[in-house]
Formats: sequence, structure tokens, C-alpha cells
Amino acid sequence: MEMIEEQLGSLRIAKRCAITEDPTYLLDIDISKPAQAERSCLVAVSCSNKSIKIYNRETLNLLREYSGQPGTLSGVRFAHMSDNILFSACGDGTIKCWDVRLATQEAAQLFRGYPSNVFISFDINCNDLIICAGTEKAEEDTFMVFWDARGNTNNVCAAKEPLGIYSETHNDDITKICFHPTKPNLLVSGSTDGLVNIFDINKDNEDDALISTCNSDSSVSSVGWSGKDYKQIFCLTHDEGFCWWDLAQLDTEEPITLLHSVDVREAVRTENSSLNYLIGGFYHEKADKLFIVGGMLMGNIHLISCGIDGLNLVGILRGGHSATVRSFYWNMTDDSLLTGGEDAQLLLWKPGAVEKSLAKKSSMKIASSVRKRVKVHNNTLKAKKK
Repeated sequence: MEMIEEQLGSLRIAKRCAITEDPTYLLDIDISKPAQAERSCLVAVSCSNKSIKIYNRETLNLLREYSGQPGTLSGVRFAHMSDNILFSACGDGTIKCWDVRLATQEAAQLFRGYPSNVFISFDINCNDLIICAGTEKAEEDTFMVFWDARGNTNNVCAAKEPLGIYSETHNDDITKICFHPTKPNLLVSGSTDGLVNIFDINKDNEDDALISTCNSDSSVSSVGWSGKDYKQIFCLTHDEGFCWWDLAQLDTEEPITLLHSVDVREAVRTENSSLNYLIGGFYHEKADKLFIVGGMLMGNIHLISCGIDGLNLVGILRGGHSATVRSFYWNMTDDSLLTGGEDAQLLLWKPGAVEKSLAKKSSMKIASSVRKRVKVHNNTLKAKKK
């Protein structure tokens, strides 16, 4: 464990994208999973100006850009089985599938939701068969919408209609959808209603599919899987709280809560540095350890380790970003980190790296075109557990 913490603490900037005057926030990052190890990974970034940018992962050279999306983007995901297929979710109620080998601005496949849908979260399962997207609340309705992700060979241009929906288990904006890394039927969702739901989508109906509900007591900003065989769930909240549950304890008398921190900023406060916000978390398979990523308003990045005995600050990455960091991607293959921020910069961090170009973009803090989805949490909600 000490070696892993030392390695994370040694992360340095290896590359940064070309400096641009475009005042764009980098909101979400994903990388392709090439079938051949010698092939270079691609990096996809969704931006606040409604564009998707594709970079070479090693050089951070911009390869392609899909611009002019009709609504705010809520994420990008590469297919697991093909390194050329990319999915994106849009606020206009569509999911688009892109073939990143093609220069066209037209999507290869369109997945359409229902008329009232505004998608703010989505994911695709590990065998690339099912897409699920979460919606904003419209009147009294909140939906998790599902599609068959496989290509339509008969009519590629035709928009694919949903397979079905879940509509009973959340009653507010669904801010995060996350499929299990290795089990295609398992799915976790988080919402501003404070609930984190775990589903088995192989079941015939929504009520039977709901395995368990955990209550974060706040508005959920992020969820994810962790632990050996990914039997644990973690959650971050919009008021910088953290919850961590062990699903292996569902059928035992042991409590499922491993750790609950109402305010991570207070838990890891030091004399020399003050954490301002949380971005997300990642599970380090080699170390069997969960980490939280947070930061400071002026761009420093905090790496925090999670244990049942509490949270500990592992290190602070300095000198990279000049504004709030909005997104990151941890690459388990080579223990590197990609980060994107409100300074329109994409950075690649590697252990012990030395940046050849020291050019750093000055702060260009701008008014965000992305609304913060923070709502007052309803404390009267009750958790359901089967």
C-alpha cells in the first residue's frame, strides 16, 4: 500500500493538450480499450460548448471534433469491445453512437428516448449490449431508459427506440448511471433524491430488479463500483460527502456501511492545503484500494485513500490546471491519470514524468454553460433493502 501511495504521489505532468483560447469546460473523459496492446488509445472528452473532442492518448494531439450538438452533453463512453465506437448522451433526449474513424459529423447510430426526456447521465454495460440513460425530473416523472446497443444492420439511419424504462425507484434527477465492470446485468444509479439503487436488469420488472437501496442522506453527484470482484458501492454527494457500502453483507447480519463521511473537506483538512470539492473516485485493482479525487478552485488536485478507519490525503498534484478540475480518468494499464478542467486543458499525468513543454495556460475562469444540479435533499425518504 505504501508503494501505491508513493506512486500516486509521484504523478507528474507528461503531456498537455495544445493551448486554445476557446473558453470551454472539459466535463467528462473516457479512453478506448484497444484490442492490440501496441495500438494507441484514444481519449474522448465532452465539452461545455456541446462538442466532443477525440485526442491521441499519448500525444494529446486533437484528432477529431464533433461539434454543434443540439443539447448539453452528459458524458462520453467508448465501447468495451471496439476501440472505434463511441457513445454520447445529449440533453435533447438522444444517445448517439460515433465511428471515430469517420470524418463525418453524422452519428453512425441514433438512440431516441421519449419526448419529455432530458438525459443527464448514461452508461453502456461491459458486453456492449445494453445502454441505460437517466433523466432530469419532468413534472413528476423520472426515468431510467434502456436500449439494445447492437447496430441495426437493416437500417442504420433509423433511430432506435427504447427497450423499456424504470420509473418507480427514483423521484428526482438521476445524476449517475454506472454498470458493473464485469457483470453486464448489474447496474447502480444515483439521484438528487439521495438514493443509490442497485439493479439486476435480467429480472422481468423494475420491482424485482431492485436488489437494494442505500440512502446517502444528500444529493448524489457520483457513484461507482469498488472492492475485490467489485462487490462494493461508493457514492459522492453534491455537498462533498462520501458513502461506501459492501453489498456482500446484504444477506448477513453485518452492517453494509463501510464508511460515511458527511464532509470529506473536513475529514482531510491540513494546515497547508484546503480541499474545496470532490470530482469522483476510482478503485485501484493492484492495491485493492479505493481512492477519491478532489481539488482546489485554482487547479490543484487532491488524491485521497479510503479505508474503513477513515480517509487519508495521499498527495496533491500541483502546477497543472489553473481552474477547477471537472473530470478525470484513471488508467489501470499504466497507472496514469487524465484530467480536464475549467481552464480548457487536458493533462496526462504519469509516475515520475518530466514535462518537455512547461507552457501553462493562465486562468480563464468563465461563466459556466452547465447548470449545477444541486437540489435540497428530502430527508423524509426511506431506504429500501431486500
